[in-house]
Amino acid sequence: MDIEKNITGIQKAAILMMALGEDNCSRLFEQMHEEEIREISLEMTRLGIISSHVVEKVCHEFSQGLGAVEGVVGDLESTERLLKNTLPANRAAAIMEEIRGPAGRTMWDKLGNVSEVVLANYLKNEYPQTVSVILSRIKSSHAAKVLAILPEDFSLDVMVRMLKTENIQKNTIQSIEKTLRLEFISNVPKGINRNSHEVLADIFNNFDRKLEGRFMNALEERSHDDAEQIKSLMFTFEELTNLSGESLVVLLNQISREILPLALKGASDRLLQAFLASMSDRAGRILLNEIEDLGPVRVKDVDIAQNEILVIAKDLIARGEIDVIDKEQPGNEMIV
Repeated sequence: MDIEKNITGIQKAAILMMALGEDNCSRLFEQMHEEEIREISLEMTRLGIISSHVVEKVCHEFSQGLGAVEGVVGDLESTERLLKNTLPANRAAAIMEEIRGPAGRTMWDKLGNVSEVVLANYLKNEYPQTVSVILSRIKSSHAAKVLAILPEDFSLDVMVRMLKTENIQKNTIQSIEKTLRLEFISNVPKGINRNSHEVLADIFNNFDRKLEGRFMNALEERSHDDAEQIKSLMFTFEELTNLSGESLVVLLNQISREILPLALKGASDRLLQAFLASMSDRAGRILLNEIEDLGPVRVKDVDIAQNEILVIAKDLIARGEIDVIDKEQPGNEMIV
């Protein structure tokens, strides 16, 4: 992280705390107010790798004796460890939860809680480039809803700009954040830069099938390579066939039995057989009867059920509790 030229006071404090080590840092935290701890902790998670030269300059302002300290690394794990050694468990957990940005806590998450209709009506009068910055920073599920409401040509233009934008000027983001704070919320913002194709892949995962197909076809016409890259990153319900039998058992234990028959009503026979193979014969027969008893179902209801299971699967994958074997993506079957 190159912060030498425009290093702020809070960054200096965070670097110094990391350089002092856990014991000294803990003693300093004990003398601070919770808001001060929260601000410094948040900055510590953002530091990344700091060169020894920058550490030396920061420490020199506080003490000549710390001038030779090596470089430090500030991240979520080290910050959480420091907080746990200093504060009661519940206080440390609350601060880390806010730093990580649970729903409704950060500026961007609060923006994601604004009605998609309200947000779409606001964004439709903005430049597509501005909208692309905003939608790349809110929840993908919410961004998908907003794009579905906006005029289709405008939405497609926004997605293309999301793909083509690699680095956004800091002052541009700050200007957008300032406007959003005035329009929607008052919390301090924080965003995470992500690969643009990954952002759009998550958004496409949250479209219903009809909308996904329409936007994907339109995107293929404009930029075939980008569309193919997005497809390769998308995690679809059918991709659950790439889970091992053991992983499917873990997933089944986390799924509500009410939604499983509905979700599998719209699945391919290959995926259905994969689930059945991970169940006892009796449980499999019950599941097949439940699917048959459903009769005709709305595609929208199937999409909702499948997306709920996908959310659970993605969370288990992120935690390392289940693994995806490969990247094959079988096509969706028709619901009959």
